[in-house]
Amino acid sequence: MGTADRLELLCPAGDMERLRMSLAYGADAVYLAGPGFGLRAFAGNFTPEELREAVALAHGRGAAVHVTCNALPRLGEIEALPEWLEYLDELGVDAVIVADVGTLSLARRHAPHVKIHISTQASVVNHVTAAAWHDLGAARVILARELSLEEIAAIRGKTPRSLELEVFVHGAMCVSYSGRCLLSNYMTGRDANRGACAQPCRYKYALVEEKRPGQYFPIGEDEGGAYIMNARDLCMIDHIPALLAAGVDSLKIEGRAKSAYYAAVVTGAYRQAVDAALAGTPLDPVWRDEVEKVSHRWYSTGFYFGEPGQFTQDARYIRDWQVAAVVESCMPDGRAVCSLRNKFSVGETLELAGPGVRPVSFSVRELTDGEGLPLLEARRPEMKLHMTLPRAVPPLSLLRKLVNPEL
Repeated sequence: MGTADRLELLCPAGDMERLRMSLAYGADAVYLAGPGFGLRAFAGNFTPEELREAVALAHGRGAAVHVTCNALPRLGEIEALPEWLEYLDELGVDAVIVADVGTLSLARRHAPHVKIHISTQASVVNHVTAAAWHDLGAARVILARELSLEEIAAIRGKTPRSLELEVFVHGAMCVSYSGRCLLSNYMTGRDANRGACAQPCRYKYALVEEKRPGQYFPIGEDEGGAYIMNARDLCMIDHIPALLAAGVDSLKIEGRAKSAYYAAVVTGAYRQAVDAALAGTPLDPVWRDEVEKVSHRWYSTGFYFGEPGQFTQDARYIRDWQVAAVVESCMPDGRAVCSLRNKFSVGETLELAGPGVRPVSFSVRELTDGEGLPLLEARRPEMKLHMTLPRAVPPLSLLRKLVNPEL
């Protein structure tokens, strides 16, 4: 629970690689999905066999596993849900995330050893609704992202302490209420409420008058038009002490469909922020800078302190950095074996980051391939490289570089 010595950091695990990164970089818990019933159809997700491995891996590191079952099951799907819930119970999954009362009822019956968490899709925005879910057997509610920090504190004050409160603190936001959107379904046939959103809210729109087909009038203050529904990304890394004071129990990072690099860097940054908040010390700015080094849209604090505002100029991501290589092993003197992700050359400046490792820039002095032969440039993805790093680091540390060195 959110107390002076405990605040859960809950991180995304879209597939096994992202799971390993979230765990290595400090997640207290991970959330993921099996092949069905979750709300991220285009994340890698986990087969039943992979899920067994994932639970063992997470539990071996002392982390909890939350499995999403928050799609609203239709006829033909609801009949298959009991068997899946029984499998989750057998695996020792820690929690199942549900969005409707029918799934909750089945979870209580078929997964009696698994905690029930109520999805943000259920749009819990007051203490009466939160307590009602608790009365039905829920151990936690994931509050709607439309709530302010003041409202969250009020809900905490009017609900049993045995009911945990989870909130989103980082990642993409949806223009629709609690993510319940029909726009994608209408425009593309891809159902956002079943994990297949085409993100039409990110499109650039213009106005067409009925009797003037083909004439597009821009919506905006200049000739560039406007991305009128384009939501900013959420970033609350500067406000973890306030969330702790509000009585929140779990901080959730959005991003099951995002890269392993994103999972690693954002988890690592928030790990430092949570630890600083629990210790009552300021966050070192070097960790705040980390969230700027992943692919993201313009940041806001969501609805925590008022309206977040839309960014209407474009829908592009800010992508200033890219992964050059991942460290597979490293000796105490810094000699390392790395796996290449994007090409780089001798003489190029890279930045080294890792679990609990303060980022440090260095110039690449020499490279050798897996056979020990010298290289001037590493180009082949996944190739093994031998190089000396400026310090010893744990496996899954990252080498990255600026896409635009002038930055």
